[in-house]
Amino acid sequence: MLASTLSFSLLLAGCAQDHIMHTNDGHTIVTVGKPVVDEDTGMISYKDIYGNEQQINRNEIKEMSSVDD
Repeated sequence: MLASTLSFSLLLAGCAQDHIMHTNDGHTIVTVGKPVVDEDTGMISYKDIYGNEQQINRNEIKEMSSVDD
């Protein structure tokens, strides 16, 4: 039972595709999973590599792309 639960967790983790965002001021942000854009506020919510929920204004992002495995 434990082995199947662990295998399923690893499978789900593999489905979430990480992304890289490049900001206008030259910073690079690596996200865990796909960032979510709030169309009403213009904010992008994402989880950083440390597991913390973060937000950034969409106007501050120059480019966003998914990380290929």
